[in-house]
Amino acid sequence: MATDDRATAADDPENYPLPPGPDGWPLIGQTFAISRDFRTAYEQRLVPHGDVVRYTFVGRRWVTVIHPDHVQRVLLDDWESFGKYGFEDFGGEFASEGVLFAEGEQWRSQREAMQDAFTIDRIQGYADAMTRFTADLVDSWAEGDVVAIDEAFADLTLRILCHSLFDLDVAAEAQIVGEFTASMNEISRPSGLTSYLPLWVPTPENRRYKRLLDAFREFVVELIDRRRGRAEEFDDLLSMMLVAEDDAGRTMSETELRDQMVTFLFAGHETTALALSFALLEIANSDAVRERLDAEYEAVLDDRDPTPTTMGRLDATDRVIREALRLYPPAYIQFRRATEDVVIDGYRIPEGTRMTIPQFHIHRDERWYDDPEQFRPERWTDEFEDELHDYAYFPFGGGPRHCIGMRFAMMELKHVLPVLLRRVEFDLVSDPEPDLDPAATLHPADPIEMRISKR
Repeated sequence: MATDDRATAADDPENYPLPPGPDGWPLIGQTFAISRDFRTAYEQRLVPHGDVVRYTFVGRRWVTVIHPDHVQRVLLDDWESFGKYGFEDFGGEFASEGVLFAEGEQWRSQREAMQDAFTIDRIQGYADAMTRFTADLVDSWAEGDVVAIDEAFADLTLRILCHSLFDLDVAAEAQIVGEFTASMNEISRPSGLTSYLPLWVPTPENRRYKRLLDAFREFVVELIDRRRGRAEEFDDLLSMMLVAEDDAGRTMSETELRDQMVTFLFAGHETTALALSFALLEIANSDAVRERLDAEYEAVLDDRDPTPTTMGRLDATDRVIREALRLYPPAYIQFRRATEDVVIDGYRIPEGTRMTIPQFHIHRDERWYDDPEQFRPERWTDEFEDELHDYAYFPFGGGPRHCIGMRFAMMELKHVLPVLLRRVEFDLVSDPEPDLDPAATLHPADPIEMRISKR
């Protein structure tokens, strides 16, 4: 049994009450409220009950933890008492043996096999490709074009990821990844009926998802087969995974390899594309922010693109990215399941309880941020960061299971954004405050459209 400072190891969890929570219809609970408006349901129905809240959703009991101390407890201090929850009781089958959802020794050996692909030195070696692909994207735009930047950035980040980590050019097959991504978001959207039905229920959305998942997997297996037997000729993540052995001398299974590739191709590009899109949205909404960035690029870059050396001096750019990830964390909620009885803040969390950790709320909690709804990059001073709880800001998760691609994503964001802004003036055409659509990731409900003016 895992306990906190309000319990001792000798205590029986049964001595502690269950967390408080809102009333609701039996089995239904907060299902309708969450499906109508995800964020409002949290803020009006859950948060008023405290920092550890119990609720019913789709006939299942859930607990959400909202205070950074409790988040740290779940993700770091007692992380082995909280396993990953992959919606398997809904029939979820997305990359269950990949690093995102694997558990125990399987996860440890996978993480160890891949971590060398994400060292600082290796990531810095990807900088030239990031510049080249971004410049190519700008060159493809004509003066006055109106571009859906979230869609354009999804293609860009997929090209960068595939070239950098897998030495692949998947331009011809990008549609497969894009269609699967759209379908994954479609079946994950709280406002949709399909989100609450197992995948074996033959709704049009479920049938489409399974068809596209099969096509995505076939595409990935073909990529792996092309490389098999030639791994020693390449020095990238795919080859590392093909030759890696665990302590028992076992290599990754076919399913593990496939699920790793599916995980990286899906999660590794869309989250970065969304972060870029939201950052550029806020830059386009603020002349003052754009002026600070222009001044920084003139002073630091001197009419050149960023390099790994100069990138470390782009403080204003770093603050813009941090603030965009605060307001719009692409991975906006973490899911866990208690693997044993635990006590958090004096409340009993029974084994098997499904848990949520909502970055989208914690990142906008007025206890940790002044004017939390406002885009204020200047808040990210050294003093502010020193005082901020580590788990009041965690766009890449936290603890041993934090996003393995965090360094890659941050370098990509800090590299691509200056390359874009040095070449283009972006004038916002669509809604300056778009509705947010929480699905598999947090994305705008409608495309973010901007008019292109070359500089």
